[in-house]
Amino acid sequence: MAMNNEVYNYWRIGLRWDVFPEKLWENGTVPYVISPLYEPTDRVTIYTAIRIINFMTCIKFVPWNGKSKDYLLIWPIKYPAGCWSFVGKFGGAQIVSLQAPDRSGPNCLGTEGRAIHELMHALGVFHEQSRWDRDKFVKIHLENIIPHFQSNFDKQSLENTTYSFEYDYDSIMHYGKYYFSKGKGKPTITSKLPGIKRLGQRKAMSKGDCLKLNDLYGCLDDPQKSRKYYNICQFMGL
Repeated sequence: MAMNNEVYNYWRIGLRWDVFPEKLWENGTVPYVISPLYEPTDRVTIYTAIRIINFMTCIKFVPWNGKSKDYLLIWPIKYPAGCWSFVGKFGGAQIVSLQAPDRSGPNCLGTEGRAIHELMHALGVFHEQSRWDRDKFVKIHLENIIPHFQSNFDKQSLENTTYSFEYDYDSIMHYGKYYFSKGKGKPTITSKLPGIKRLGQRKAMSKGDCLKLNDLYGCLDDPQKSRKYYNICQFMGL
Protein backbone atom coordinates (compact mmCIF):
# COMPACT_ATOMS: atom_id res chain seq x y z
CA MET A 1 0.00 0.00 0.00
CA ALA A 2 1.45 3.35 -1.03
CA MET A 3 1.86 5.95 1.72
CA ASN A 4 2.37 9.66 1.13
CA ASN A 5 4.09 11.85 3.72
CA GLU A 6 0.86 13.47 4.87
CA VAL A 7 -0.67 10.11 5.71
CA TYR A 8 2.54 8.79 7.30
CA ASN A 9 2.60 11.69 9.75
CA TYR A 10 -0.60 10.36 11.31
CA TRP A 11 0.85 6.95 12.08
CA ARG A 12 1.43 6.10 15.72
CA ILE A 13 0.48 9.45 17.24
CA GLY A 14 -1.78 10.21 20.14
CA LEU A 15 -5.10 11.79 19.34
CA ARG A 16 -7.18 14.29 21.29
CA TRP A 17 -10.82 13.88 20.43
CA ASP A 18 -11.54 17.58 20.96
CA VAL A 19 -8.95 18.32 18.27
CA PHE A 20 -9.64 15.30 16.02
CA PRO A 21 -13.29 14.38 16.71
CA GLU A 22 -13.62 12.74 13.30
CA LYS A 23 -11.02 10.12 14.32
CA LEU A 24 -13.22 8.67 17.05
CA TRP A 25 -15.29 5.62 16.09
CA GLU A 26 -18.89 6.74 16.45
CA ASN A 27 -20.71 5.28 19.45
CA GLY A 28 -17.63 3.16 20.13
CA THR A 29 -18.71 0.78 17.35
CA VAL A 30 -16.10 -0.55 14.94
CA PRO A 31 -17.28 -2.57 11.92
CA TYR A 32 -14.65 -4.97 10.61
CA VAL A 33 -13.87 -7.46 7.86
CA ILE A 34 -11.27 -10.22 8.23
CA SER A 35 -9.50 -11.33 5.06
CA PRO A 36 -10.37 -14.79 3.73
CA LEU A 37 -6.65 -15.23 3.01
CA TYR A 38 -5.94 -16.11 6.64
CA GLU A 39 -5.71 -19.71 7.77
CA PRO A 40 -8.46 -20.79 10.23
CA THR A 41 -6.04 -20.74 13.18
CA ASP A 42 -4.99 -17.17 12.35
CA ARG A 43 -8.63 -16.09 12.09
CA VAL A 44 -9.21 -17.55 15.56
CA THR A 45 -6.30 -15.47 16.90
CA ILE A 46 -7.81 -12.30 15.42
CA TYR A 47 -11.28 -13.13 16.72
CA THR A 48 -9.81 -13.74 20.18
CA ALA A 49 -8.18 -10.28 20.16
CA ILE A 50 -11.49 -8.71 19.16
CA ARG A 51 -13.45 -10.59 21.84
CA ILE A 52 -10.99 -9.51 24.52
CA ILE A 53 -11.38 -5.81 23.64
CA ASN A 54 -15.16 -6.20 23.43
CA PHE A 55 -15.24 -7.74 26.90
CA MET A 56 -12.75 -5.45 28.66
CA THR A 57 -14.19 -2.18 27.29
CA CYS A 58 -17.49 -0.70 26.16
CA ILE A 59 -16.09 -0.57 22.60
CA LYS A 60 -17.82 -3.00 20.27
CA PHE A 61 -16.20 -4.52 17.20
CA VAL A 62 -19.00 -5.82 14.97
CA PRO A 63 -18.90 -7.63 11.61
CA TRP A 64 -19.30 -5.17 8.74
CA ASN A 65 -22.86 -5.18 7.39
CA GLY A 66 -21.79 -4.14 3.90
CA LYS A 67 -23.37 -0.72 4.33
CA SER A 68 -21.32 1.21 6.91
CA LYS A 69 -19.05 3.71 5.20
CA ASP A 70 -16.23 3.35 7.72
CA TYR A 71 -14.82 -0.03 8.71
CA LEU A 72 -11.58 -1.89 9.41
CA LEU A 73 -10.18 -4.21 6.78
CA ILE A 74 -7.94 -6.68 8.61
CA TRP A 75 -5.64 -8.04 5.93
CA PRO A 76 -2.21 -9.67 5.45
CA ILE A 77 -0.83 -6.80 3.37
CA LYS A 78 2.29 -7.70 1.35
CA TYR A 79 3.52 -4.19 0.48
CA PRO A 80 4.46 -2.99 3.03
CA ALA A 81 4.27 -6.26 4.95
CA GLY A 82 4.23 -6.36 8.71
CA CYS A 83 2.11 -5.33 11.68
CA TRP A 84 0.80 -1.80 11.27
CA SER A 85 -2.24 0.42 11.55
CA PHE A 86 -3.26 4.03 11.28
CA VAL A 87 -4.19 5.72 14.55
CA GLY A 88 -7.88 6.46 15.00
CA LYS A 89 -10.56 6.34 12.33
CA PHE A 90 -9.50 7.54 8.88
CA GLY A 91 -12.71 6.87 7.00
CA GLY A 92 -13.71 4.34 4.40
CA ALA A 93 -12.09 0.91 4.27
CA GLN A 94 -9.21 1.29 6.71
CA ILE A 95 -6.39 -1.23 6.66
CA VAL A 96 -5.03 -3.01 9.73
CA SER A 97 -2.12 -5.10 8.48
CA LEU A 98 -1.48 -8.34 10.37
CA GLN A 99 1.16 -10.42 8.61
CA ALA A 100 0.38 -14.12 8.89
CA PRO A 101 2.90 -16.68 10.19
CA ASP A 102 5.38 -18.10 7.70
CA ARG A 103 8.66 -20.03 7.70
CA SER A 104 10.44 -17.06 9.28
CA GLY A 105 8.22 -17.04 12.36
CA PRO A 106 4.80 -16.14 13.81
CA ASN A 107 4.98 -12.51 12.61
CA CYS A 108 1.83 -10.68 13.82
CA LEU A 109 -0.26 -13.67 14.84
CA GLY A 110 1.75 -15.87 17.17
CA THR A 111 -0.63 -14.79 19.94
CA GLU A 112 -3.55 -12.38 20.13
CA GLY A 113 -1.32 -9.74 21.77
CA ARG A 114 0.08 -8.28 18.55
CA ALA A 115 -3.39 -8.11 17.04
CA ILE A 116 -4.62 -6.26 20.16
CA HIS A 117 -1.69 -3.84 19.79
CA GLU A 118 -2.63 -2.90 16.22
CA LEU A 119 -6.35 -2.74 16.98
CA MET A 120 -5.59 -0.32 19.81
CA HIS A 121 -3.76 1.90 17.33
CA ALA A 122 -6.85 1.83 15.10
CA LEU A 123 -8.92 2.91 18.10
CA GLY A 124 -6.65 5.92 18.67
CA VAL A 125 -3.93 4.84 21.10
CA PHE A 126 -0.31 5.81 20.51
CA HIS A 127 2.88 4.01 21.58
CA GLU A 128 3.50 4.47 25.29
CA GLN A 129 7.08 5.71 24.82
CA SER A 130 5.76 8.47 22.53
CA ARG A 131 4.15 10.28 25.48
CA TRP A 132 5.19 13.88 25.96
CA ASP A 133 6.49 13.05 29.48
CA ARG A 134 8.40 9.91 28.50
CA ASP A 135 11.85 11.45 29.18
CA LYS A 136 11.11 11.30 32.91
CA PHE A 137 10.77 7.54 32.68
CA VAL A 138 12.89 6.18 29.82
CA LYS A 139 16.04 7.04 27.89
CA ILE A 140 16.06 6.66 24.11
CA HIS A 141 19.46 5.53 22.76
CA LEU A 142 19.41 7.01 19.27
CA GLU A 143 22.95 5.82 18.61
CA ASN A 144 21.76 2.20 18.85
CA ILE A 145 18.69 2.55 16.63
CA ILE A 146 18.75 1.54 12.96
CA PRO A 147 18.70 4.98 11.28
CA HIS A 148 15.69 4.19 9.10
CA PHE A 149 13.61 3.56 12.23
CA GLN A 150 14.69 6.49 14.41
CA SER A 151 11.45 8.34 13.66
CA ASN A 152 9.57 5.48 15.40
CA PHE A 153 10.94 6.88 18.66
CA ASP A 154 9.72 10.45 18.14
CA LYS A 155 8.09 12.07 21.15
CA GLN A 156 4.65 13.61 20.71
CA SER A 157 3.52 16.99 21.97
CA LEU A 158 1.56 17.56 25.15
CA GLU A 159 -1.41 18.55 22.99
CA ASN A 160 -1.50 15.07 21.46
CA THR A 161 -0.85 13.06 24.61
CA THR A 162 -3.17 14.09 27.39
CA TYR A 163 -4.00 10.81 29.10
CA SER A 164 -4.63 11.03 32.84
CA PHE A 165 -2.85 7.78 33.67
CA GLU A 166 0.67 7.18 34.91
CA TYR A 167 3.46 5.98 32.63
CA ASP A 168 2.98 2.28 31.97
CA TYR A 169 6.11 0.16 31.54
CA ASP A 170 3.89 -2.94 31.23
CA SER A 171 1.81 -1.53 28.38
CA ILE A 172 1.15 -3.67 25.33
CA MET A 173 1.81 -0.41 23.45
CA HIS A 174 5.37 -0.01 24.85
CA TYR A 175 8.47 -0.91 22.83
CA GLY A 176 10.82 -3.51 24.24
CA LYS A 177 14.41 -2.80 25.26
CA TYR A 178 15.96 -3.87 21.95
CA TYR A 179 13.31 -2.88 19.39
CA PHE A 180 14.94 -1.70 16.12
CA SER A 181 18.44 -2.17 17.53
CA LYS A 182 21.54 -2.04 15.33
CA GLY A 183 22.95 -5.13 16.97
CA LYS A 184 22.84 -7.67 19.76
CA GLY A 185 23.26 -6.20 23.23
CA LYS A 186 22.61 -2.62 22.10
CA PRO A 187 19.47 -1.33 23.86
CA THR A 188 17.36 1.28 22.12
CA ILE A 189 15.27 2.18 25.17
CA THR A 190 15.99 1.78 28.89
CA SER A 191 14.21 2.71 32.10
CA LYS A 192 15.34 5.70 34.16
CA LEU A 193 13.70 4.27 37.27
CA PRO A 194 15.36 1.50 39.29
CA GLY A 195 13.72 -1.89 39.64
CA ILE A 196 12.02 -1.95 36.25
CA LYS A 197 12.80 -5.39 34.84
CA ARG A 198 10.60 -5.34 31.75
CA LEU A 199 9.75 -2.79 29.09
CA GLY A 200 6.54 -3.56 27.24
CA GLN A 201 5.06 -6.90 26.26
CA ARG A 202 2.79 -8.36 23.57
CA LYS A 203 0.79 -10.78 25.69
CA ALA A 204 -2.26 -8.82 26.83
CA MET A 205 -3.57 -5.39 27.75
CA SER A 206 -2.13 -4.06 30.96
CA LYS A 207 -4.38 -2.48 33.57
CA GLY A 208 -3.29 0.89 32.20
CA ASP A 209 -4.08 -0.06 28.60
CA CYS A 210 -7.53 -1.20 29.63
CA LEU A 211 -8.27 1.98 31.58
CA LYS A 212 -6.86 4.16 28.80
CA LEU A 213 -9.16 2.64 26.18
CA ASN A 214 -12.19 2.87 28.44
CA ASP A 215 -11.38 6.48 29.25
CA LEU A 216 -10.94 7.44 25.58
CA TYR A 217 -14.37 6.12 24.66
CA GLY A 218 -16.27 7.44 27.67
CA CYS A 219 -16.79 4.03 29.25
CA LEU A 220 -15.85 5.49 32.64
CA ASP A 221 -18.23 8.46 32.49
CA ASP A 222 -21.27 6.64 33.84
CA PRO A 223 -20.85 5.64 37.54
CA GLN A 224 -22.27 2.14 37.06
CA LYS A 225 -20.28 1.42 33.91
CA SER A 226 -17.22 2.97 35.49
CA ARG A 227 -17.31 0.53 38.41
CA LYS A 228 -17.74 -2.40 36.04
CA TYR A 229 -14.84 -1.53 33.77
CA TYR A 230 -12.49 -0.50 36.57
CA ASN A 231 -13.04 -3.94 38.10
CA ILE A 232 -12.50 -5.70 34.77
CA CYS A 233 -9.27 -3.79 34.18
CA GLN A 234 -8.00 -4.58 37.66
CA PHE A 235 -8.75 -8.29 37.42
CA MET A 236 -7.87 -8.97 33.77
CA GLY A 237 -5.14 -6.44 32.99
CA LEU A 238 -1.49 -7.43 33.38
